[in-house]
Parts: sequence; structure tokens; C-alpha cells
Amino acid sequence: MPFPISIAQLNFVVGDIQGNARKIIDAARQAHAGASRLLLTPELALSAYAAEDLYLRPAFLSACEMGLAEIAAATADLTELTLVVGHPQAIPGEYGHRCHNAASVIRNGRIEQTYAKQRLPNYEVFDEQRYFIPGSGTCVFEVDGVRIGLLICEDAWFPEPARAAADAGAQLIACINASPFHMGKGVEREDAMRARVQETGLPLVYAHLVGGQDEVVFEGASFALNADGQVAMRAPAFAEQLARVEVQVQGSAIQLGGEMAPVLGWEAELWAALVTGVRDYIGKNGFPSVVLGLSGGIDSALVLAIAVDALGADRVRTVMMPSPYTADISWIDAREMAARLNVKYEEIAIAPQFEAFKAALAADFAGLPEDTTEENLQARIRGTLLMALSNKFGSVVLTTGNKSEMATGYCTLYGDMAGGFAVIKDVLKTRVFALARWRNENDPFGKGANPIPERIITRPPSAELRPDQKDQDSLPPYEVLDAIVERYMERDEPIADIVSAGFAQADVDRVTRLIKINEYKRRQAPVGVRVTRRSFGKDWRYPITNKFRA
Repeated sequence: MPFPISIAQLNFVVGDIQGNARKIIDAARQAHAGASRLLLTPELALSAYAAEDLYLRPAFLSACEMGLAEIAAATADLTELTLVVGHPQAIPGEYGHRCHNAASVIRNGRIEQTYAKQRLPNYEVFDEQRYFIPGSGTCVFEVDGVRIGLLICEDAWFPEPARAAADAGAQLIACINASPFHMGKGVEREDAMRARVQETGLPLVYAHLVGGQDEVVFEGASFALNADGQVAMRAPAFAEQLARVEVQVQGSAIQLGGEMAPVLGWEAELWAALVTGVRDYIGKNGFPSVVLGLSGGIDSALVLAIAVDALGADRVRTVMMPSPYTADISWIDAREMAARLNVKYEEIAIAPQFEAFKAALAADFAGLPEDTTEENLQARIRGTLLMALSNKFGSVVLTTGNKSEMATGYCTLYGDMAGGFAVIKDVLKTRVFALARWRNENDPFGKGANPIPERIITRPPSAELRPDQKDQDSLPPYEVLDAIVERYMERDEPIADIVSAGFAQADVDRVTRLIKINEYKRRQAPVGVRVTRRSFGKDWRYPITNKFRA
């Protein structure tokens, strides 16, 4: 007989154990009403992923234990429905209060089995060996006569746990996950799961989390693979959904099916990740609105478009802060873009403050030429004004620096780096331009077509902190700079290999040196959305004081 499996591809909130439990209970009732026989939640759904050092607090683990009991009691009347709930599980007597990354099988109000994750990732943004102790053994349970083997995320990236489940009699693999997004991760994920299917000969259901948590985002896109490795169902990316997998049993063969959501192109996927990161950071932390400096340049234009798509125009405030070096076209384009997106816009000239600072420092600076000191003064005046607006109205300042600038230090501490959330800190400049063009051609959230004036995209980028300034006066062309940053920082390629790939030795030496000496700046930057394999965040841990350079 056929039966459905439901996947609770939902957006949970770290630490909101009662709220997360209620979401799981509601999903269980909805799944039961739709005749599902099994509900899969994502990895650590009860606590949400990742609760970091909260996992080391006994009170937090006790609250999760009570939340799990609440779920079991509240679903006891849902006959013929089995739940798999991801949660942390305290280990009595364990030194340092470490726990298991666990999943419990709940049926008829009882916890029948609990499985502990065996493979604990400790790379990129993962730090699971700090919090969890690996489990052992297998968990195989039966639903409507089908034996289902349970795995948790990283377990399925290695052959042994899936093989052990198959050897224990599993006919289908259910894998619950919280796998952070980066560009290209979806393909890697499906390929890894396909390898498990091919090795075991078993179909697989992959239940995934969706939503943003601080710097990481999860894209959902849960899926199912048949025993031949073909995708049988795919849920939408970056959307909550109670997804459904149809299970057909024909003798010893199991066939899966379901709806197939489209696979997003890289620009649409990246845009959705950035929007999700902004929406959930602002929303989950309870901030009422955001404010940003709108310069008439490409970076602030892109951040504004993302913010409006994430929050709506009524929660976004923009401020143009012209200096003596601001070109007329900059404020003209800033006004035009604010009008296109219908956001609050104002202008605060910084010339009076700039002159006041120079006057206050005139005796100390006597006889010295103007240099980056005066350029940074302008950026810091702007940062002070934005932070004052933030303090007064409770708005979070969105910074507008991109990854190319973060890598090379082409940004000002306590100036354009001042703020609460760095939206595009993991987006290289060349991708900034590509995303701007893509957004002008697409309106994925219905907030307005063609939001960015064409001249913002086509004019040469400039910080406008001195006369006739251009970014390329201080940096290599962005096509060169970004390629070096990607190879050296994201892929860990040796300098010699980058030069051998055709890049000029002088450019490679210059860029890698800038990356090294600007670590102190990045340590003081706000958190921002991670969208690449390696960002300047949790997965970049270089010392500030460091004399080594390859």
C-alpha cells in the first residue's frame, strides 16, 4: 500500500524551544490530516541550528528535554503517525556538559528510539566536536511495513553509517539535516546522497532546514532519491513547506515520487540567500527597521534592493551624505533609486562636520599633506551619523562593503564598516555587478522592477573621498582581484599555483599581502551573510599578530 512521508521544511529560531515545539506539533497535525505516516523534522529542529555554547548549558538541555516531552504528549492522539524529531540530548555525568546531536522516533506519545549522530563535522562553519559526543549503532524503525534507517546530516556524507543501516535491515534511508548554504552546495549535496544510494541500493529522503541564523543560511530544497539515483521529489528553495514524498511499495521494491520544484539559477539562488539572511537576522532579533547610507554607488544600491525585498520599503530608511567630493550624478542617482523603491530618503551634508574636524586637528596636522586620514574622516562622520539615527530610532545600520573590500582592507574602521549587519560582505565585487543586473531584469519578491538606475551599474566605482578618485587607483581591476581572492582565500591555493595560472606575480603578492595585514579590520566588522564556501566569518580563523607569509 502507498503511504506519504511529510518533511517539515521549516524556519526554526535558536533558543525558542516552546515556539519550535509548537511548530513541530502543528506540522504533525497537518501531516496527519493529510494521511502522512511519517513526519521528518530537520536536524536539531527543537533547539534550532546552531545553538553554539547554549549546548554547554545544562538548563538549555533540560528545556529541550521538556520540549521533546511536550511534543510526544501533544501528538499522542495522532494515531498511525510516526515523528522523527531532531534535538540535543544530554549525557548524564558527561564532563563539560557535552551532549549528543540526536533524533528521536516518537509514536503514540512515546519515544521509541533515539539515534545519536556519529560523524561530527569540524570544518568550515561547523564546530560540532566542541559540543557533541559521537553516537554509535544504528536506528531502524518500521512504518507501514517499510523499515527505515535514520541518519543525521554528516553521517550521510560517509559510506559507513548508511551501509550499517542497510545491514540492519533498512529498506529506505531517512536523513535529517541542517546543512549551511553556499553557492554550489545543492549540487554537492545531491551528489553525495546519490553516492549513498548507489552504494546501498536504497532510496533516500533528505529533510532539510530553511532560514537564516546569524551569518549562515539554510536553503531548504529537501529532496528524495530513488534507488537508481534519480531525483524523485524536490521541495522549493528558501521557502517553508510541509513537503510530501509519496512512497510506493511493490514487492521488495520501493518507488518514491512527489512534486518537483525548479532548480534556481545561481543569481536567483544567491539573491534569495541574501534576502533570507537579512530578513531573518532583522526579524528574529526583533529589530523594527534598518537604515543605510545610500551613496549613489553600486554597493549601497545593491544592499538597498536586497533590504527592500527582505523587509519591505516601509522598514527601510536611506541617507545620502554628500561630501565636497561627491559628484552631482551620485546624489541624483541616489534620489532616483530611493524614489523607484519608495523608501524614506534624506540628505545630510557632511561638509560642516568635515571642516570642523579639520579645524580641530589643524595644529597637529600643520605642514602635513592631506592623505587617507582626511578620506577616513569623511567615512567616520557618515558612520557616526548613521549610528546616531540607529540609536535614536532603533534601526539596524546595514553596512555596504563587499568581499573584495573586506579582503583588501579597502574600507574604514568606525566609518563605512560601522553597523549591525554586513549584507554583502561575502559577495565579490564582480558578483555585485552581476546581481545588480540580474535584479533589474527580475522582480522575485514583487517589490518593484528595474530598481537600480543604469548609470549606477555602468559608471566606474569610486569611494568619492578625494577629487577624481576611482577604486582602480588603489586596487587591481576587480576581475583580477576577485579571481585572486577566490583562489587564495576561498580555495586555499598556494601563491605559486595562482601565479602559474597566469596571474602577475606583482598582483598576487599585493593582494595576498593586503589580505594578511587587514585581519585586524575584519575582526571588528559586523556579522554578515555567508554565501561562499569560505567567508570572512566563522570559517576564517587567522591570527591578527602573524609574521608568516607564504
